[in-house]
Amino acid sequence: MTMASRRSEQGFTLIEVMVSLGLFALIAAAGLGLVDGVMGVQGKTEARLDRTAAVQRAMFVVASDFDQVTTGPVTGGGDIISLTRIAPGLGGPPVPVQYAIRGGTLIRIAGGQPQLALSGVSSGNWTFLKQGVWLARWPVDPEKPDARPDAVALTLSTGDGVLRRVVALPAGISQPETAEAPE
Repeated sequence: MTMASRRSEQGFTLIEVMVSLGLFALIAAAGLGLVDGVMGVQGKTEARLDRTAAVQRAMFVVASDFDQVTTGPVTGGGDIISLTRIAPGLGGPPVPVQYAIRGGTLIRIAGGQPQLALSGVSSGNWTFLKQGVWLARWPVDPEKPDARPDAVALTLSTGDGVLRRVVALPAGISQPETAEAPE
């Protein structure tokens, strides 16, 4: 056997093995970094989706309450509003509902039972639309407490930005009124 044929049968040198192990370690570290990055993005995405779902649920409940508003006054201004809605389910007496912002949370009080509607709220404001004019409080005329606005808007400031939801009140309940700007 010659020296050249003997060398080809011996295999890899220690340096060749060390270099290949080092390259494999670099590839493995890059793969782990990629997986970690994907997991971080997934966690942030899930948190944003959870927050979006919470906001959508809260806005759905607000819209549902105003869609089912019944006889009785709608009063409010600033960060508080009160109304009376049709009882959920079949029959039953109308249910008083109030929304307020307390301690960074939009609270819904229905039938005397407080419920967390949305957390992470830094401020909020209810405004009222009557004949194309947005008003800061309702009713405008204390002599007409049963007068209805045409629409109600909720503006919330959160860590995610400013959210605004406008809900038109059912037309069958709204009574014709002339809106006067508050003095």
